[in-house]
Amino acid sequence: NVVVQRRCASWRSIVMARTVRVVALDFKCTLSITVRASEEKGRVHDVPPSKTRSHAMNHPVVDPATDVVHRLRTGLAGSVLAPDDPLYDEARRPFFAMFDRRPAAVVRPVSAADVAHALLTAREFGLTVAVRSGGHSPAGHSAVEGGVLIDLRDMRALEIDPTERTAWAGTGLKAGEFTATAAEHGLAVGFGDTGTVGIGGITLSGGVGYLHRKVGLTVDNVLAAEVVTATGEVVQADETTNPDLFWALRGGGGNFGVVTRFEYRLHEIDRVYGGFMILPATPARIVEVVDRFREAPDDVSGMVNVAPAPPLPFIPPEHHGRMIMMVAFVHAGDPEAGERFAAGIRALGTPLMDSVHPLRYREVFEQQGPPLPPAITSHSCFRDTIDLATAEAVVDALQRAPAPMRVVQFRVLGGAVGRVPADATAVPCRASGMLTVVNTGFQDPAQTAQNAEWGAGVVGFLRQTSGCYIGFMGDAGEAGGRIAYPADALARLAAVKARFDPENVFRSNQNVPPA
Repeated sequence: NVVVQRRCASWRSIVMARTVRVVALDFKCTLSITVRASEEKGRVHDVPPSKTRSHAMNHPVVDPATDVVHRLRTGLAGSVLAPDDPLYDEARRPFFAMFDRRPAAVVRPVSAADVAHALLTAREFGLTVAVRSGGHSPAGHSAVEGGVLIDLRDMRALEIDPTERTAWAGTGLKAGEFTATAAEHGLAVGFGDTGTVGIGGITLSGGVGYLHRKVGLTVDNVLAAEVVTATGEVVQADETTNPDLFWALRGGGGNFGVVTRFEYRLHEIDRVYGGFMILPATPARIVEVVDRFREAPDDVSGMVNVAPAPPLPFIPPEHHGRMIMMVAFVHAGDPEAGERFAAGIRALGTPLMDSVHPLRYREVFEQQGPPLPPAITSHSCFRDTIDLATAEAVVDALQRAPAPMRVVQFRVLGGAVGRVPADATAVPCRASGMLTVVNTGFQDPAQTAQNAEWGAGVVGFLRQTSGCYIGFMGDAGEAGGRIAYPADALARLAAVKARFDPENVFRSNQNVPPA
């Protein structure tokens, strides 16, 4: 089996590959020739011996899974893990163990060219593609059964320009890694609230966290993106180059291509005041705490989690199982103002636990919470305010929930989020007062349906406006895109999809079918 390659002089010149099989009967062998066409003149390289595989003459038709692994490994600078690889089982699993799926291969690219090769090979074999940045998808979209999983974990280059306060970052980076490196320059961009989340997934979802009211969502700080399209072409998207794609990427999820790098605008943020505290919860106190966030200056971003108290060592045993509020925030302004905000929360009830203090912003992502259960459900919606009747309904629903772990979370928006025009990005939350998230956690995946039904019911009475946040959205099947986006945004996304992915290759997501 001889492989002939023509490699391009520039990564920008990659376009869709074509494979020609020539059967040379006189020699009783098959020649498999892969030609990557280019708009530029390329250089011919000898295929490294490590990339070749030998087959006997008159070899019978091989198993498709074996064939696709062979084709993926041929010409790939990164690595490919097959089901017989000792590292395969670890590599195939996403963050949530309930998604126990076995791809035909796990590809770990190291360049945009590698991503293009993996995409084109998957298409040639008619295999579904899933893309993983950090693997935290609550819908399981970063796992795939029988397809090709493109795991970006090895694409973690980070180039920071401290003078211009910008950074080009590979989408295999984790939020904590990026934040720690940027902190060496006293700079930051908001990446949610969990250090192990991949920056690719959270950016494509929107990016709500500990800085969104101060500097905007993560997508509001994206300057450009490098994208590999369904045809293997590497394109850039920004305000002037492919502006429709640039709009869609910011909140439209992984519907339009594989983003291999993002360029971000950074902000001078280093010392902050924040942490989290736990208070006993009553409906009236829930309303009061949420109102404190709504009335706070834009320097304050965070969340209020309402849940029955888990049996953790830092919670007094007599409160286990009782309703509590876990209040987490960052005040990214004057420390004294941050202390005053914290004092206002403490005045509403004596905290059962209090870790709020001055710290560096990077330390927020170094804190590790308790381990999450292997199975979850997640729902989200937008609303403007929360009144006493709504808070009472939330507490009642939490007390009757079937899952051992359940939480209703309120993240107040506004501030910099609300100052961006509603149609500037695909994120459907600009005019809403808060994002509400309903999660459950449990051990047995067989209980998923009943817990998802409970979560959908809670979101049903909490929702005040259309759309939801795809980063906190479970598997909605083919209806995902219709649920996530209002009609006008969905139509615009579908038009972009038709241009860049008319065959819906990228469908392991909250899918937007092409128009």
